[in-house]
Amino acid sequence: MRHTLLFTLRRALLLREISSLIMLLVVILVFFALSPLFLSRENVGVVLEIIPELGIVALGVTMLMIAGEFDLSVGSLFAFCPIMISLFVSEGIHPVLSIVLALLLSLLLGGLNGFVTLYFGIPSFITTLGTMLIWRGAVLLISGGWPPPFSSALPTAFLVGRMGIFRASLLWFVGITVLLWFILERTDFGNWMFATGGNQVAARAMGIDTGKVKLANFMLCSLLAGFAGVIQSFRLETTLPSMGGSLEMEAIAATVIGGTALSGGVGTVIGTVIGSFLIRIIDNGLVMARAPSYWFRVFIGIATILAVILNTFVRERARKMRC
Repeated sequence: MRHTLLFTLRRALLLREISSLIMLLVVILVFFALSPLFLSRENVGVVLEIIPELGIVALGVTMLMIAGEFDLSVGSLFAFCPIMISLFVSEGIHPVLSIVLALLLSLLLGGLNGFVTLYFGIPSFITTLGTMLIWRGAVLLISGGWPPPFSSALPTAFLVGRMGIFRASLLWFVGITVLLWFILERTDFGNWMFATGGNQVAARAMGIDTGKVKLANFMLCSLLAGFAGVIQSFRLETTLPSMGGSLEMEAIAATVIGGTALSGGVGTVIGTVIGSFLIRIIDNGLVMARAPSYWFRVFIGIATILAVILNTFVRERARKMRC
């Protein structure tokens, strides 16, 4: 019996999500102690409303990082996609078709990131740093720096309609999470991603087309960033040119906190979901505790570093356990 319990405990501690889960529980308890209203029905509803917008972007970043690449342009695409919807609608295109066209454009821009990175052999960090500035500049050029009119004909209820204490966007987030988990853990493509990010040379030797794997994930990452931007725009019923500012850093932080390795080849969808919740709960908890807003970045930085340290410490301890 004792042997079985130790073996189960060791397996649990070896999970990459365990450190972020421990941190999440600690943070919830701390903020609840500071403000009992933190776990009130209304405040939980607020967190569940805003979590999909970061979580969906972070999931795309996770898939791409597992494949061994980065995308710093997700925050700009987060704003670019809703701006394009407003532009298409103003030109007389049907609202639903406008959404489809804007999402397809996000998909193509992700493909452009992948093509430039892979064809010219330059680091994706450099490619997407450049496109981050290009897409953000395009947003300002198109909007003139002002929010464009928001069409009442857009099907906002389908994406962000209220369902009790949460919105429909939470169901989209859950659905995307389940789909990506299945792809990553139960399909050949998921195995190709881990192999590509872990050792590209060995992956090619096994017959994996690493270029196609990376390109597909570039496109997925951009598509999810654009989709998340549409969700926020529909929730706020406005399209702000400043949307998604610093979102790329938050998405990478959520991914790293969740156990995804910067070097590629290692990662987990569930860990990213936990990391996304941790970031948004810290944000919300600081507001509830009436702390100055600039403390948010300080705590996210601390949480990112601690998550990596704690993950390494817990996994080393687990490996040394005798079952």
